[in-house]
Amino acid sequence: MNYTPISHQQNSNQVATVLCCNCGTPMDGSGGLVMCYECIKLTCDITTNIPREAHISFCRNCERFLQPPTQWVHCQLESRELLAICLKRLKGLTKDIRLVDASFIWTEPHSRRIKVKLTVQGEAMPNTIIQQTFEVEYVVIAMQCADCAKSYTTHTWRAAVQIRQKVPHKRTFLYLEQLILKYNAHVDTISIQESTDGLDFFYNQKNHAVKMIDFLNSVVPIKFKKSEELISQDTHTGASTFKFTYSVEIAPICRDDLVVLPKKLARSMGDIGQFVICSKVSNSLQFLDPTTLKTCDLPASIYYRDPFMSLAEASQLVEFIILDVEPTTITKGKHVLADVQLARASDLGVNDQVYYTKTHLGAILHPGDSAMGYFIANSNYNSDLFDSLKQEYVPDVVLVKKQYARRGNRHWKLKRMAKEHKDIDAGNDYSSRQQKQEMERAERDYELFLQGLEEDAELRQGVNMYKSKAEAGDEPEYDEYGNEINLDELLDELDDMDLGEDEDMEEGNEF
Repeated sequence: MNYTPISHQQNSNQVATVLCCNCGTPMDGSGGLVMCYECIKLTCDITTNIPREAHISFCRNCERFLQPPTQWVHCQLESRELLAICLKRLKGLTKDIRLVDASFIWTEPHSRRIKVKLTVQGEAMPNTIIQQTFEVEYVVIAMQCADCAKSYTTHTWRAAVQIRQKVPHKRTFLYLEQLILKYNAHVDTISIQESTDGLDFFYNQKNHAVKMIDFLNSVVPIKFKKSEELISQDTHTGASTFKFTYSVEIAPICRDDLVVLPKKLARSMGDIGQFVICSKVSNSLQFLDPTTLKTCDLPASIYYRDPFMSLAEASQLVEFIILDVEPTTITKGKHVLADVQLARASDLGVNDQVYYTKTHLGAILHPGDSAMGYFIANSNYNSDLFDSLKQEYVPDVVLVKKQYARRGNRHWKLKRMAKEHKDIDAGNDYSSRQQKQEMERAERDYELFLQGLEEDAELRQGVNMYKSKAEAGDEPEYDEYGNEINLDELLDELDDMDLGEDEDMEEGNEF
């Protein structure tokens, strides 16, 4: 132990009036001291009441340290946070003893020992302050925190967020998954469970669920309801424990859906036509009139006042071959209005049926191209809004996007979240068939989602795409307007361990 006096240095000009009671060294006795400073350093110990050993609690499951009285925090070894916890556990640091410096002494991480070097100052005798340095060893005691202990009981969660969308596909959830991964919105979840028509997120605290609701409200059009269930109640103190459940419903309108707007709503949204395409989905719904290029944004709050369904969704798209294109002078952003002559791909060589329509894809369509659209003339829709339209204003075909041929293997992949699937009785033939159909439908939806990322640079902005091992000879991929998906858009390559489950889904993620 090192002792260093910091005050009352001896002056060579002082007159020695007394002798040190310990070593007999002449010294100035005017201050009332009977012992010289060297002897004070050797005989006095201001750290007597400070223990040289202590302990701190550590949860081996979640790897958090206990910050008394009940808070558990994540701390790296030799971090400022861990040093603060160690000092709070140390008794004896009072007002009379001032802490000057504290630092860690390196120990083996697996030794369960943490050593801290402390420097303190205190008054050893009246008007005499000395400084001492010593070491304190902390024993790390492994235990289980309350949150981890609760995970092994029946009540494993306190709040749940149930997300649902009443559509026959999961492309919205695929995109929502990528947004959650990009912004790390699932960091507080204790488990994620996949159901037939949505996802369930479970949390230890109510405010974590509220935080997820706020995130969902910022990226997709939703409405939600809150319910609570009483778990326990203390009749003496009146304290009650509840479980909270948030039921979230996403608007059942997706990108590229064909929609008929109510007449009153269409007039209030800038007098846009009733027959529109959903061009973008964020926290609001954006619609595009393909015959006039007018657009409008419909907030979720207004949509849920008088909700309506889509007339047709992307799985009903039909392939058409472009025969002639005549662009007009009407443009808006990247869209160019054009008159198009086209024929259904399945009719080529069978009949000479030709159709005429207006489209917003005049900038990218050329004779001989393939495009996907809705075949209105050959469809029967069960919709009161569609029946109320004047048939002379309803086109035979509504084109949605240009169709591109796939070029080799994808040189990118996506990360996925680890989810729990509900068990299905494998011994039941009906359940096995149902499970097989669900997997086939999930593969189709996932492939459509990947194609949507390839065709739209704006959609890729909300997704973290990672480099994949592209095979030699693979050609680059292009989006809907001819923009190449280059390596600058891709993040560093992921290990196979980071991709999550179902790695056979085209090295991506099914949500």
